[in-house]
Amino acid sequence: MTAVAGRSAALTAQLRFTERLFATREDRAVAARIDAGLERVEAGILEQVAFHDQVADVRSRYLLAAGGKRVRPVLTLLTAQLGDGITDDVVTAAQAVEILHVGSLYHDDVMDEAAERRGVPSAQQVWGNSVAILTGDLLFARASKLIAGIQGPGNVLAQAEVFERLVLGQLHETVGPEPDQDPVDHYLQVLADKTGALIAAAAEWGASYANAPHAYRAPLSTFGRRIGVAFQLIDDVIDLAPDEAETGKHPGTDLRAGVPTLPLLLLRRRAATDPDDRALLGRIEALSADETDATVAEVVAELRAHPVTAETRAEALRWAGSAKAALDVLPAGTVRRALIRFADLLVDRSY
Repeated sequence: MTAVAGRSAALTAQLRFTERLFATREDRAVAARIDAGLERVEAGILEQVAFHDQVADVRSRYLLAAGGKRVRPVLTLLTAQLGDGITDDVVTAAQAVEILHVGSLYHDDVMDEAAERRGVPSAQQVWGNSVAILTGDLLFARASKLIAGIQGPGNVLAQAEVFERLVLGQLHETVGPEPDQDPVDHYLQVLADKTGALIAAAAEWGASYANAPHAYRAPLSTFGRRIGVAFQLIDDVIDLAPDEAETGKHPGTDLRAGVPTLPLLLLRRRAATDPDDRALLGRIEALSADETDATVAEVVAELRAHPVTAETRAEALRWAGSAKAALDVLPAGTVRRALIRFADLLVDRSY
């Protein structure tokens, strides 16, 4: 996909998302500002990762040019409406948070041995693990430079703390739970770090760099962290969904790769006392990367119909409800309505 085509696809996805985010007529003025801000973010984001070194330039632009909904920049631009609006600093922060996110994808795909990302072969499939890791590192460095360029105290520290949470989440996921730690609690903490921390930063930075009241910042961070957990739990459910055309994800991708998900962890808990659950768990753990699609589909269908999948969706909705409750401190109006809608859209995941 060319950079121009990627940018067009990204903007189309963004605008479709914002159309659903701002549902009422009185909110359309804010929607127009968000869309204009997204144009600025998207126009500059590939420039921000441009390198004079041709080797670095091509690889750093690869996943950014492949598109994406830019959910995190949307959140940054939205919470900026609680303050001075979409200033140059807010645009820079929105670009930085997306670059951080994409850098983490390069690393995630290496860790998970993913074959595809955003409809194209993953970076390590094209160039190998070492190049993919180093490219992710380049993007992290560029995001740090962007944040360092924003005037004001604490910016570099804020970015470093987010990066620390991302790495801790990946580390804990890789090592697994301690012997005395509940695997479900461990998994939820990993999600809060790997996904929630960056969404929390996106929400908080928009308000912070737009000089919104300080009292809004912690609740926005809480909102982002909790909705990040909900987002990933719904992704666990989507992995078991039968309609790839609707979800954009091949059924059983995580199961086939041996990636822990909440339905699987809940099934393991049940398998300790239930022989039928133990048998299903055995069939899942016997899956291999070269398993036939028919075999995977059969196991996926069985797990999808199991109560643990409904429990996972209920847990996602609980986290989403908790995220929305954190917004009670915000003033009533367009931003709070849109944030609530944002939460609903992330757990709906049908856009």
